[in-house]
Parts: sequence; C-alpha cells; structure tokens
Amino acid sequence: MNLIVLQETDFISAGLVRLSGRRLEYIIQVHRVEPGQRLRVGLLNGDIGFGTITTLTDQCVELKVELQYPPPPALPLTLVLALPRPKMLKRVIQHVTALGVKKLILLNSYRVEKSYWQTPWLGRDKIHRQCLLGLEQAMDTRMPDIILRKRFKPFVEDELPELAAGSRKLLAHPVAGEYCPIDIGETTTLAIGPEGGFIPYEVEKLQEAGFHPVHLGPRILKVETVLPVLVSRLFPAR
Repeated sequence: MNLIVLQETDFISAGLVRLSGRRLEYIIQVHRVEPGQRLRVGLLNGDIGFGTITTLTDQCVELKVELQYPPPPALPLTLVLALPRPKMLKRVIQHVTALGVKKLILLNSYRVEKSYWQTPWLGRDKIHRQCLLGLEQAMDTRMPDIILRKRFKPFVEDELPELAAGSRKLLAHPVAGEYCPIDIGETTTLAIGPEGGFIPYEVEKLQEAGFHPVHLGPRILKVETVLPVLVSRLFPAR
C-alpha cells in the first residue's frame, strides 16, 4: 500500500479522516507509525498529499490531511480485452489499474469459456476492490471505467467504431502483422485476445473496424505478461 486511498465518507471534519479495518491494520502492521508521523494519502478520484497521524489506537487512526497535487496522468489508452480466466482476472484488473489505463472493456470471444462470465469476481464490489489495490500500488487515485460486453459482434460493429474514433487502433495478434511500435505518443485503442488469440473471424471483424495487427515476435505470452509488455512498449515511462 504505497498510497492510502481515502473516500469522502472517511472525513469526520474538514481535513480530518478516521480509518479502520484493512487500512488501519496495514498502517499498524506495515508502516509501524506513531502519532505525529506522516503517510502519503490520496482522495479517490481527487488529489494526493500527506496525512499526519493525530490519534492511533487498536480501533482507529485519525489523520490530519493536506492534499497538495494531482495524481499521475492517465495513459491515452483504451484497452479492449477478451475476458481472462477468473483466476487471472483479479491480477489483470490490478495491473491495468496500476499501469494507468482508465478505460477497460472486458469482451467475450470464441475462446472465452461461458463459465468465465459467471465468476463472482465480475461483481461491482469485487472489481472495485481490485482497482483500489492497483491504485494503492501505483500511487494513483483515478478509478478506471470498466465495461463488460458479452456479445462480440454487436460490440465490434456498433460500439467500437465510436469508442475508438480518433485513436490509433492496434490489435495484438501473435505472429501476425508488424512488430508492435514503440513510444507512439498518441491516443490508442488496443485490442488483446484470450490465450490462444482471437479466431480468424474475430480478427477479420476487428480489421474491418480499422484495427491493425501487431505482434511482439515469435513467443506466445500469457495475457498477464503481454499486458505490461505492450503498455510499456507503447507508452514507456518518462
């Protein structure tokens, strides 16, 4: 927890918050702080700053908060991702959030098993929790927008053209197209298929929507691996 993410309901008065539960346990067990020490805090979807501990007990911690600067800039990237396996989904949402992606569409695909859509990890509260973990890791406060789309063809034909309008459209597809470009510096929509990739029909539909296939070479990587590789290649840290 590199950043303690605050919510409006944590404030008990102007500039003073009271925390308990998971955040209190982390502050006590990991930070091992005492009254008077400062911790880095940020308001959900707001600014970042510091909180000075005024009260610390086994039941709660109170911090005097000063929010001083904005969170890191979002990536100019919309990610269209075939729904991963439930076991991988939690990590993927955390990774996407930590990387600074602010719009993620989880999409059905031929190789996505129907049972994946039944996982409780797609519940709003559980997605929210994984996003919070990603924000805490990356010292960010802006919650991403995550959209679920269970029908491939209607989404690609009816929604995707408008969603991707004005952006560079890339389709990550193993050993097809050209090598993925580096440091493109422009608004991008990136589509990534399931493990095994999109089937030919799906690739064709995405190409009809203006997506250009790119790859990372002959190695086939898992989704949780290819995500940070692609993002760091397209938008390297500065």
